[in-house]
Amino acid sequence: MGPFSITLYQPDIAGNTGTILRLAACLGVPVEIIEPAGFDVSDRNLRRAGMDYLDQVTLTRHVDFAAFDAARLAAGRRLVLLTTKTTRSYYDVAFAPGDVLLFGRESAGVPAHVHESADLAATIPMQAGARSLNLAVSVAMVAGEAMRQLGGASPSS
Repeated sequence: MGPFSITLYQPDIAGNTGTILRLAACLGVPVEIIEPAGFDVSDRNLRRAGMDYLDQVTLTRHVDFAAFDAARLAAGRRLVLLTTKTTRSYYDVAFAPGDVLLFGRESAGVPAHVHESADLAATIPMQAGARSLNLAVSVAMVAGEAMRQLGGASPSS
């Protein structure tokens, strides 16, 4: 397992998920998907965006949030929710080894019970009036900061 994991809550867009899987493969971090996703994992857009990296990422799928949360709690891992519904910047988060970085679905974020389960919530600061960033961009930004803090993949030679 990498220094942290990326978890997607019921992702809607196959291309975003493929891009995130490719990012995770390059960073050496696992990905978890909380079902149901808005697409089939055989979707060609997922495969096109993930390219030949899909075989290089550790992917775990959970049937629902309850199954995911039970596994996370059993492993003693902290749940860091990235959301637009908080004022705490991800710049101010001290990421810890084993953290689970949870990102909501593109169309709706996460429901209240998921917010309540989070150990910590953080947001990506944006200009006033901006609603949200693309999911894959958000994951890359936060994963980059977590990687900077925790160490991880070394530049390849």
